[in-house]
Amino acid sequence: MNQRFTIRATRWNAVFTFLLFGFGFSSLAYSQAWGLPEMSSITKDCLKCHKDTDHGIYQQWGNSKHFRANVGCYECHAAEEGEVDAFNHEGQWIATIVSPKDCSRCHTKEGGEFADSHHSKAGRIMGSLDNTLAEVVEGNRGMVTPSFQNGISAAAVNGCWTCHGTEVKVLPGGKLDPATWPNTGIGRINPDGSEGSCSACHSRHSFSAEQARNPDNCGKCHMGPDHPQIEIFYESKHGIAYRAFKDKMNMDSSKWVVGEDYHQAPTCATCHMSATPDRPATKNKAAVEGMAVTHDVGMRISWNNRPAISVRPEVSDKKMGLPGANINWETRRGNMQNVCLNCHEQQWVDNFYVQYDSLIDLYHDKFAEPGVELYNLAKPLMRPAGFSNDLDWTWFEIWHHEGRRARHGAAMMGPDYTHWHGTYEVAKHFYSKMIPELEELIEKGKESDDPEKVAAAETLAAKLEEVLNDDNHRWYINKLSPEELEERKRRQDEFKQRYE
Repeated sequence: MNQRFTIRATRWNAVFTFLLFGFGFSSLAYSQAWGLPEMSSITKDCLKCHKDTDHGIYQQWGNSKHFRANVGCYECHAAEEGEVDAFNHEGQWIATIVSPKDCSRCHTKEGGEFADSHHSKAGRIMGSLDNTLAEVVEGNRGMVTPSFQNGISAAAVNGCWTCHGTEVKVLPGGKLDPATWPNTGIGRINPDGSEGSCSACHSRHSFSAEQARNPDNCGKCHMGPDHPQIEIFYESKHGIAYRAFKDKMNMDSSKWVVGEDYHQAPTCATCHMSATPDRPATKNKAAVEGMAVTHDVGMRISWNNRPAISVRPEVSDKKMGLPGANINWETRRGNMQNVCLNCHEQQWVDNFYVQYDSLIDLYHDKFAEPGVELYNLAKPLMRPAGFSNDLDWTWFEIWHHEGRRARHGAAMMGPDYTHWHGTYEVAKHFYSKMIPELEELIEKGKESDDPEKVAAAETLAAKLEEVLNDDNHRWYINKLSPEELEERKRRQDEFKQRYE
């Protein structure tokens, strides 16, 4: 009944709008019909020029809900004299950038949730190892602008900053530094002090919820060798179902509740952001009530798989000073299960999490924890500049690329990314590159005239021997027990007989 009512109301709204404008009614008539405030006189003045000089923008806005609510140019771009990025344009103080702080004047709940999310903090990558790669190792200081007199790397400007965001620099007169604008990185640091960019997901000037619900919208940033969520999604059963039935997903629905407005497949938004209906009590008490839309995408994840060793999300929230530090991973897992249970039954959901957690445990125990310790012990034997050693690259790619792919693949049920792009690559490079590189450092260190390097080499050698004699790695030094060898042979013989 709810779905029928929503579809019917949407259709009548569309018909009414067509009739209203098809017969030449003005925006004033539309406003009066729906009880909306009239469009401001300042916005009307803006449109006299901008409908011709920026026709594409004008058309996008004209098809938006903002237009139908008489929210126009001035309502979003208005500024106060004295604001850092304000400039006088045709007698009005305006700003080019519309920040989350500006959007929050109307979208208070959404703005608050977004401000509390990791998305809004993505611009802080500028001090990270990733950005060092782009600024120094990959790039140089060849791009000189008013704010970067000594130059900045175009690799960082066009790469890292475009997804993560940059600190927008304002030049005299309100113009924006070309190294930092245009930029719609989701963690952009704005001149008004706010962090984030709503238009990263709700592209200007239509600001469409339908677009934001589309997985390809997230795939702009969540793709590639280190976080291939969009590729994993399209490999998964969820992504296959979405592609098969996307024309039946009702993605332009005003409320878009899973199980009511659509049921064929989930998108990224379904699982991480969108609304769920009220449902009967289930085994997991945290998954009883329906949920509203949230713009804090961390409220439904139970592992943060970004670091070399995964952490619970409340741990990373605490590190970043976010209020999510007070919400534990069990509650967040219950939130996600609330979504899952609209299509799957309880046993299916419970068993999925057993499989997922087991993959995390395997990666931690076998590779990540010993890898971190071995890499840190090797540092005294390496050249001091980051990424000037083979081992720097090897270890970085093991955890940052391959280890993440394995963990994200398991989280999103992408088997090929979990195995061939994930744990296989981790194992191949751990055994074929990292261990030989460690052994070479140990050999050179022991031959050194520097007593400190000799001591560091001996410490590293002892740790490496301990790791390789662990149950996880004994196969590598040919120390499997007779019983283990016999079991392996039995399984291989069984396989051959089955397919003989």
